[in-house]
Amino acid sequence: MHPTSLPSETGFGDLGPRAFEFVDQLAASGQSWWQMLPVCPTDETGSPYVSSSTFAGNPLLISLDTLAEEGLLSPKALGNHRPPAGREIEPVQALQAQESLLADAFEAFSNGGGANEAAYTEFRESQAGWLADYARFRALKRAFGGSAWWEWPEDSGHKDPDDPAFDKNIRYTQFEQFIFHRQWRALKEYAAGKGVGLIGDIPIYVAHDSADVWAKTHLFELDESRRPTAYAGAPPDYFNQDGQHWGNPLYDWAAHFDENFAWWKMRMAVNVTRFNALRLDHFIGFARFWAIPADAESPKDGAWREGPGEAIFSALEEELGALPLIAEDLGSVGDDVHALRDRFGLPSMRVLQFAFDGSPDNPHLPHNIPENAVVYTGTHDNDTAQGWFHGGDPILRNETPAGFAISRASALRTFGGEPEDIHWSMIRAAMKSQAALAIIPAQDVLGLGNEGRMNRPGVPEGNWTWRMREGAWNGEIEARLLSMTQKSGRAPE
Repeated sequence: MHPTSLPSETGFGDLGPRAFEFVDQLAASGQSWWQMLPVCPTDETGSPYVSSSTFAGNPLLISLDTLAEEGLLSPKALGNHRPPAGREIEPVQALQAQESLLADAFEAFSNGGGANEAAYTEFRESQAGWLADYARFRALKRAFGGSAWWEWPEDSGHKDPDDPAFDKNIRYTQFEQFIFHRQWRALKEYAAGKGVGLIGDIPIYVAHDSADVWAKTHLFELDESRRPTAYAGAPPDYFNQDGQHWGNPLYDWAAHFDENFAWWKMRMAVNVTRFNALRLDHFIGFARFWAIPADAESPKDGAWREGPGEAIFSALEEELGALPLIAEDLGSVGDDVHALRDRFGLPSMRVLQFAFDGSPDNPHLPHNIPENAVVYTGTHDNDTAQGWFHGGDPILRNETPAGFAISRASALRTFGGEPEDIHWSMIRAAMKSQAALAIIPAQDVLGLGNEGRMNRPGVPEGNWTWRMREGAWNGEIEARLLSMTQKSGRAPE
């Protein structure tokens, strides 16, 4: 469950008291891990997979309640920020309101209130490798009216505007990231004390309009106009006959190799400090990736290219030691992907919703799941277990009524139980599998239908906004989940 999905009076969940309460609920339910989506800034749709920085923390996750407790915000200002009960707000509106109050907190901090100045200075110095670029990128964005960085004057990367507001904007972004870092560290330390580890998510690609690409153009395949010469995507498959165009620029892997993957080392170092383990998105792209020429009419006009393979993971291991990674190896992967994954002993992913294509060799069937794997009932891209079973999403099913009935009957035989309880049956099957780790979406623990779905791939709007209802995770839920976890032998000692 993403922190934004926690109950909240301000529109989106954050790193405040409700996050600590959720850690308590996980511990009481016998759970040892909390997995979430990327926690970097999002785009205007709220997608954490399209970000202005792969290093920065999302300011929307900063707890305003905590800032008020520290004297950096007035209770009156905080009260005015709360939307009317039951009102849904969009990510852009929420971020604008959040940043207005963060600006007030920055003024209070600049005038000597609240946070420790020495800690702030230490944070800026220790994170300078990415923070300096990101703070300038954000300040330049404001200076140039929010336009994409490749539309800025060519000397903008080397010459700052002669404006006092520019330097203040840089300091504001550094302050914002310092507050995020401090609140995140407090949550992580609290979770560790309760025996709960945090699992993060690293998307393989970054957004074109990001500080990552702007600051390191030589590490990406760009032309003289600073636009991609080719884009990342996926070839045609059973689900999309034209393939997929993701819009991300491709890495110039030769340039990364020449620098011994220094940018990736920094990226991984930041994340292994922030999390106890990491899901590495689109693992296939490190073995081979689908490159779509910029002038291609369709994603299917792309071609496979060889990825960095063992070189990048060997460099990362040399720098950081054993990598706490989960390989997201879903989809049509081949022996090259399996070999790379196994070379570094990375656990793979298995998803129970993907088990019913009619093949007895399907790797997602519970009895085919190996020990070195993480099993899920579903992911953020899937419907909920209830929504999937009752027909909300036809993925991996024949769309004919007869095919749907066969798949549904097969799922019941595999998982047992009754249709109205299918989510608990799938949770039980995940926990009883050989997989070293079982992860359950909160929506499946709560038995929600497709109204609880987090993301609909290919649908540009209406995603990433699900929030857990106040009191939904109750004592009855905790007791049932704890009992199931204990009976499967997965409860902590």
